[in-house]
Amino acid sequence: MAARRAASHPFPVVAAVACATIAGVGTTSDEVTRGGAARPGEGSAAPALDPDGAAAPALPPDRAAAPAHGPRAFVRDLFSRELLRYLGPGFVVTIGFIDPGNWATNIAGGSQFGYRLLWVVSASTLMLIFLQHLAARLGIVTGRSLAANVRAHLPRWLVWPLGVSIAAACTATALAEYLGAALGFNLLFGLPLWLGAPLTLVLVYLAVLGQQYHRLERMIVGFLAVIAACYLVELFLVRPDMAAAAPRWVVPSVDGASILVALGMLGAIVMPHNIYLHSNVIQSRDWEVDPVQRARLMHFELADTMLSMGMGWLVNSAMIIVAAAVFFAHGVSVDSIEQASATLEPLVGPAARLLFGVALLAAGLSSSVTASLAEANIVTGYLGRPEDPRTATYRWGLVVLTFPAMAVIAAGVDAYWALILSQVVLSLQLPFTVVPLLWLSRSRKVMGDERTGTLTTGVGVVLAAFIVALNLFLLWVTVTGGGG
Repeated sequence: MAARRAASHPFPVVAAVACATIAGVGTTSDEVTRGGAARPGEGSAAPALDPDGAAAPALPPDRAAAPAHGPRAFVRDLFSRELLRYLGPGFVVTIGFIDPGNWATNIAGGSQFGYRLLWVVSASTLMLIFLQHLAARLGIVTGRSLAANVRAHLPRWLVWPLGVSIAAACTATALAEYLGAALGFNLLFGLPLWLGAPLTLVLVYLAVLGQQYHRLERMIVGFLAVIAACYLVELFLVRPDMAAAAPRWVVPSVDGASILVALGMLGAIVMPHNIYLHSNVIQSRDWEVDPVQRARLMHFELADTMLSMGMGWLVNSAMIIVAAAVFFAHGVSVDSIEQASATLEPLVGPAARLLFGVALLAAGLSSSVTASLAEANIVTGYLGRPEDPRTATYRWGLVVLTFPAMAVIAAGVDAYWALILSQVVLSLQLPFTVVPLLWLSRSRKVMGDERTGTLTTGVGVVLAAFIVALNLFLLWVTVTGGGG
């Protein structure tokens, strides 16, 4: 279990630069809006589930004339009451990176390596903020989701391989989400997995088609609050050694023993379908204003992203800390979600096990909803069809990519390792989502005067290269066994 050869990693520094870069939106010459208007998309400017989308309030004349970009303006807008109107899309995306796949990788990381992999959560969250912000900007400026932009602007010979790769990632996502919800039903009510998974599918299908987007958004935020509250209580119950944990948030180390779990954690946090989803749900707010106002309003998007992802960072960190304090500290090897739940009771108490089950069910149900929303958007976007819940394409898009996952669950595969390997699949697909996002964000044809600047693009290229390098390292470890 112990590291054989720890190696410091520069990525947290790069990720910190990325976060600083996006906080200064508009500070480079390419990124300052110079009178360009939003590029209209072929589809609706709001998700199909949002016929009553919240409109942006008119800006007072003195605020509308104020500089709309720069760190000082961003800090000012953080304390604006108007920010409350724009909070929401980021929290919908955040539920995807505290999903059951995260539970499996975080429990594996905490139980096997203690606090050592906390830095992966910090670095991945900074990377996530950067990429999700780019995706949201793309959706705001173009009025199209990432899937629709890929179809519209990339050559056909490239579109279809990208579509197949993200479809595979969505299937892996569905496996994690539905398996997690089924485990939650099993822990709380004793339902077998083969029954809990299709029950989740039915509930998700009815919820998505029966609710307007803003109601779904509020429901998901409620689930997120339940998960966070459960883990805060868990932290209080286990009383971890925070003095030992704190340095591990910023001191990186990785080796052949931990690379699979670390890569799974990366895939569980920076999820391809979430990047697609954010570019779509961000359109639930009204951005159809003049360019100066829109540049300022995008500060609210960035604030929404940073606040929501920060909450996700806290929950993921709490998962690792609880696993380290309960399992690693007692020398307990955990190889299943059920075992993790059962072990909590004698070590911590029955309340901990109950909270674990409630939070897992909430995570599984809510992340299944957001995954289905993303899948429908991806299917309709890549096929060039309208994102209309009344169409057969949209309705099939909600469920078609879940069928392979249902088959895997029904086959009775090991749930714990299925969750971990599904997250590795997501990490392997990441470059095929990140590279098109970077290209589209940099394109003047797509983004006009609001394309990303040289610094932002450079940071994005470094992050993409890091993901590719980590995947190659995983391949090398798999083939050679880590060089002995």
